[in-house]
Amino acid sequence: MAKRSNKMTWIIGVGVIFLLGVLVYSTLQATHAEYEVCMTFKGGSHCANATGANYNEAVRSAEEIDCQLLARGRDETMVCLDTQPSSVHQVTK
Repeated sequence: MAKRSNKMTWIIGVGVIFLLGVLVYSTLQATHAEYEVCMTFKGGSHCANATGANYNEAVRSAEEIDCQLLARGRDETMVCLDTQPSSVHQVTK
């Protein structure tokens, strides 16, 4: 019985290490691109930095941050997200 429980402990340990490795790898892959995006909406402007796996994800995330701060309510936020950013700059590390 002791051999079986020792074997199960090893299997669980290897599984936990594998899961942690996958989580770390996924986290590092999700932050390849970083951009500063400035939005102008209804007379106000805001710039936000965001990271993502690629250009589109990073820019969209920054646009969402900007529009949440500039717009009042869901309808205005949707209109804001449909407007083009006033500037987009890649942030170099």
